[in-house]
Amino acid sequence: MASLYVSPHPDDFRSLLALLAAELSPSSRVKTITEDPPACLNARSRPTLVLGPGEGDTVLRGANAVSWYLAHQCKKAGVDAKQQSQVWQWLSFADNELIPVSCAVVFPLMGVIAMDKKHQQSSHTELLRVLKVLDKMLEPRTYLVGESITLADMAVSAALLLPFKYVLEPADRKVLTNLTRWFTTCINQRHFLKVLGEVTLCEKMVPVTTRTNADYEASPPAAATVGPAGDAPNGPPKTEAQLKKEAKKREKLEKFQQKKEIEAKKKTQPATEKKAKPEKKELGIITYNIPTPSGEKKDVISALPDSYSPQYVEAAWYPWWEKQGFFKPEYGRKSISEPNPNGIFMMCIPPPNVTGSLHLGHALTNAIQDSLTRWHRMRGETTLWNPGCDHAGIATQVVVEKKLMRDRGMSRHDLGRENFIQEVWKWKNEKGDRIYHQLKKLGSSLDWDRACFTMDSKLSYAVQEAFIRMHDEGVIYRSNRLVNWSCSLNSAISDIEVDKKELTGRTLLPVPGYKDKVEFGVLVSFVYKVDGSDEEVIVATTRIETMLGDTAVAVHPQDSRYQHLKGKMVAHPFCDRKMPIVLDDFVDMNFGTGAVKITPAHDHNDYEVGVRHKLPFINILDENGSLINVPPPFLGMKRFEARKAVLEALKERGQFKEVKDNPMVVPVCSRSKDIVEPLLKPQWYVSCADMGKQAADAVREGRLKIIPDHHLKTWFNWMDNIRDWCISRQLWWGHRIPAYFITINDPSVKPGLDVDGHYWVSGKSEEIAREKAAKRFDVTPDKVTLRQDEDVLDTWFSSGIFPFSIFGWPNETQDLSVFYPGTLLETGHDILFFWVARMVMMGLKLTGKLPFKEVYLHAVVRDAHGRKMSKSLGNVIDPLDVITGISLEGLHAQLTTSNLDPLEVERAKQGQKSDYPNGIPECGTDALRFALCAYTSQGRDINMDVNRILGYRHFCNKLWNAVKFSMKTLGDNFVPSEKAQLCGEESVTDRWILSRLSAAVSLCDASFKAYDFPAITTAIYNFWLYELCDVYLESVKPVFSRDHASGQKEAEVCRQTLYACLDVGLRLLAPIMPFLTEELYQRLPRRRPRHDAPSIGVTSYPSTQEFCWNSEEVDRNMDFVMSVVKTIRSLRADYNLTKTRADCYLQCRDSSTVSLVQNYNLQIQTLSYSQAVIPLSAEQSVPGGCAVAIASDRCTVNLMLKGLIDVEKEVTKLMSKQGELEKQMEKLQEKMAKNDYKEKVPVKVQEQDADKLQQSHTELEKVKEAMDNFKKML
Repeated sequence: MASLYVSPHPDDFRSLLALLAAELSPSSRVKTITEDPPACLNARSRPTLVLGPGEGDTVLRGANAVSWYLAHQCKKAGVDAKQQSQVWQWLSFADNELIPVSCAVVFPLMGVIAMDKKHQQSSHTELLRVLKVLDKMLEPRTYLVGESITLADMAVSAALLLPFKYVLEPADRKVLTNLTRWFTTCINQRHFLKVLGEVTLCEKMVPVTTRTNADYEASPPAAATVGPAGDAPNGPPKTEAQLKKEAKKREKLEKFQQKKEIEAKKKTQPATEKKAKPEKKELGIITYNIPTPSGEKKDVISALPDSYSPQYVEAAWYPWWEKQGFFKPEYGRKSISEPNPNGIFMMCIPPPNVTGSLHLGHALTNAIQDSLTRWHRMRGETTLWNPGCDHAGIATQVVVEKKLMRDRGMSRHDLGRENFIQEVWKWKNEKGDRIYHQLKKLGSSLDWDRACFTMDSKLSYAVQEAFIRMHDEGVIYRSNRLVNWSCSLNSAISDIEVDKKELTGRTLLPVPGYKDKVEFGVLVSFVYKVDGSDEEVIVATTRIETMLGDTAVAVHPQDSRYQHLKGKMVAHPFCDRKMPIVLDDFVDMNFGTGAVKITPAHDHNDYEVGVRHKLPFINILDENGSLINVPPPFLGMKRFEARKAVLEALKERGQFKEVKDNPMVVPVCSRSKDIVEPLLKPQWYVSCADMGKQAADAVREGRLKIIPDHHLKTWFNWMDNIRDWCISRQLWWGHRIPAYFITINDPSVKPGLDVDGHYWVSGKSEEIAREKAAKRFDVTPDKVTLRQDEDVLDTWFSSGIFPFSIFGWPNETQDLSVFYPGTLLETGHDILFFWVARMVMMGLKLTGKLPFKEVYLHAVVRDAHGRKMSKSLGNVIDPLDVITGISLEGLHAQLTTSNLDPLEVERAKQGQKSDYPNGIPECGTDALRFALCAYTSQGRDINMDVNRILGYRHFCNKLWNAVKFSMKTLGDNFVPSEKAQLCGEESVTDRWILSRLSAAVSLCDASFKAYDFPAITTAIYNFWLYELCDVYLESVKPVFSRDHASGQKEAEVCRQTLYACLDVGLRLLAPIMPFLTEELYQRLPRRRPRHDAPSIGVTSYPSTQEFCWNSEEVDRNMDFVMSVVKTIRSLRADYNLTKTRADCYLQCRDSSTVSLVQNYNLQIQTLSYSQAVIPLSAEQSVPGGCAVAIASDRCTVNLMLKGLIDVEKEVTKLMSKQGELEKQMEKLQEKMAKNDYKEKVPVKVQEQDADKLQQSHTELEKVKEAMDNFKKML
């Protein structure tokens, strides 16, 4: 059995690292001893590991050696050579980077070394710098190496144990979110807990009182096993402080034992019957159970439930809205063509993929778009929000192919093209409407009768027309160029479908179609021999298999090392190919040897070199990724099998030099996870230079506005440097390219090549294309043979014409004339180029008009920690789960049905457990929409915290209760006036709340126009919660309790004011919270029952012209009143007057303030829970027995306490408090008066001490003042 000698000190991180590694080893193999190793071992340091006889009687010394050995035994030092290398790097990082700076900061606090203020400050700064670097590295990771805990995590977390316990305050940890997440994940692992126990994180960086080593030798920790007899060695005599501490511990232990004895006695006594507790009623579990046929109006006669419930509120409304036609632009008008003085608002939805399901990005898009649409509709504009769905060529084909293989064991080739396309349509008709149902759940007010699918006949006709027009003009042309090729999909893919995976060095990646992982992140160097001499040129590549397609070696024209080789050739080692050494400026002389192999057919840079120097283009890969046009034995090999074979062959020939780690970016297909290959293919391209210039000019000239304007730089960068767009996709699902290759059956006409555009013709049908071809070659149609291109168009091509194809373009339809160009395009900034730019370019090209006037780009949604949403992190949130709620088990269950591998599933589960330990509570659609809008500042990213959404669920409940209370206050017989207007008899409180209402209307109006959604939500939230509920409703309660005639008149005015607040407040909120506002609005009486709109969604949005009652004077007066109220409430809290009402004397600076207090006397009395409010002038004296506080420079509050409290008891309590404060201050002053205080105590601690002293001083003054007041009452 091995023996592990460790220190018992709980902060000895080196011993703790060894213990962590040992904890993972079988317990029978390691015996832990908290003594120094025997002298005979010549190993005084700890940790030391003495291996048993069966293990060679070896002695290992030092934390790294010991922990590496132990971790290696349990496979925690890395699963392969690469991981082991990475683990060792992290051990070095912990030793060289973390431990020295951590000790420099922590040891002075622990008293281990003398305090050097300057040195400690600089060390603290350096520690934070190192930790920020580490935090950045941890952003995409759960663990440091691989997908589970390794020695790397143990070493780095052990090195960071002291900083997290004693230095890193909450503010520091907030900045280091990824590091803190990782550290807490580690220390909560089972074996960490067993060794470390519960680790308490630092709250304030202060000097640490720690036990000496001797103390720990006397009482070793429970986790450690002592020597054979269990005896502890004798330590030095204990100090008085240590003895006191031990006495306290004994006292606590005795109390604990007494408690245990009492509990044991209780168990032996006969059980008494417990009184049954009333069952706790859970909020939010209320459903709407009144039978309501779909499309019929919901029951609004029955009483509202006691509390807000999303399930109740959201039931039945959407089908009624839809059936009533509220979402259609025709609603309320004879024809969409009739002029509307309020204008037209048209926006098309960014068409979601037909394969898709909602995520929070969709929810954000729809919350913003629906809020805007509803706002424009309520402003009386002819409003259309047009829905649609994208056929998503690659994504859909992949889904259906997988289903076909899973269900029937067939590939698409087994079925054939026509039958496969029928299968896709069948799947689309069964599953494709799912996203529409989810959009309805979000309350999206789309005109579903105008819903479009990009493969519908109307849109397909438009796609054909667009291609033919652009092809006839020469804007679309045929060319043989490099494309992004996915061997798994057998198709070219767009740039947006290529993920760039960054590697730091040698990495093994899984590749579809390969059993073993493939090596990437290495640079292979080999030599080409110069033909006709003994010289050789060393070149390097990350893709060694591509050397089979090399046709040249390039060097820089000014590189003196290779000047003599100008015009020379090098010999290819595997064939008789002679390759020129070419001079080209693109070569970096300082990188590697300064010589570069050139593979024009398989590298984008090399392609340009090949064009410049007219080099041969040798394609060595077929569409499946197998080698072609290469000599045996490589011919027919799969590309990554050839990678190994070429390397071995070079070694055999003696032309291999070295392999070394190389940081690089690997292109990965986002759909298939295959490695993307640059492949030379004849494809169709769109010439974008002229269209890109027009799109850029439209923005420069102000004809198209992009909001927020910080995206302009990106726009101009793309448009001014735009490259031609490859639109061919080697798929079956999609719009088949309406282009035909021409063969002329006439010997006088020379046969054409595939890449020759002259031999391609486009047409809506083969007959039309044949006529065009016959005319071009001046032959009769019967001599023309046509072959249609097998490829389909890039999905972005049909999406690019979506804003006008949905209205029937190229036909002149009524919808096209009314709704095109549109008003606004709203989407995420991440598809600014891929979709927005293409719509602008194609709109200008095909219609001569911009497709919209403004583009509003919202932020990207991330999780609460700022991480990108990723299934493998477990942080992807389905908005429907936020709306209806889901348990943690439910979240886990979703992962098991996903496409994640088992390791990723476990990692994702840990992420879910960390972020949602109790699952996600039911928040409802309205709260989710409100939260998303509140988050949408005009920045780039949104860190979405579900707890904040829950906060808005509580806001819904507050609003619900406020309206219920208000309706009860209004009474059953209340009749609102026909128009919202002032009658002249409003009280000061009425005038104030109407002023605040007008301010909210003005803020919402301006903010909707500026797309400032947080300003809208803040204005509404503040009005309802802080102004209407907290102030107005509370202050008017006494008004409704009066019986006399004048009181009833005042109450009636108050009811009209309250109604205006409810009516306008709900309408302000309606675009963002459609369900809750509809439910409550339907319960309110109408101003003009016969003429008012049937739904809140088609009422008028409150305007600043109608609600123009904002008064700065009234607001200013109420601000003063509320400062007085808050001061009185603060005094009441100080003297614990929870239920007792006291008289309040307000001593005012001048007569105008006295007058103001008199005007607001009732409001102050009500809101401050005072018995009476008595204004006094500056000259009038205040009665004795009052507590005093200053409300403002105009008013002092005097709260009468005499006779309300036990004065002697209060004085006694205050004297005791005074003694405690004086004792605290004395200790602090003694500490701060020491000669070496300023030198030894950290600046931060000094500042904290000064703050504590000042706080205690202020508190002492308050206590003395209160005592003086009380003594006057005696």
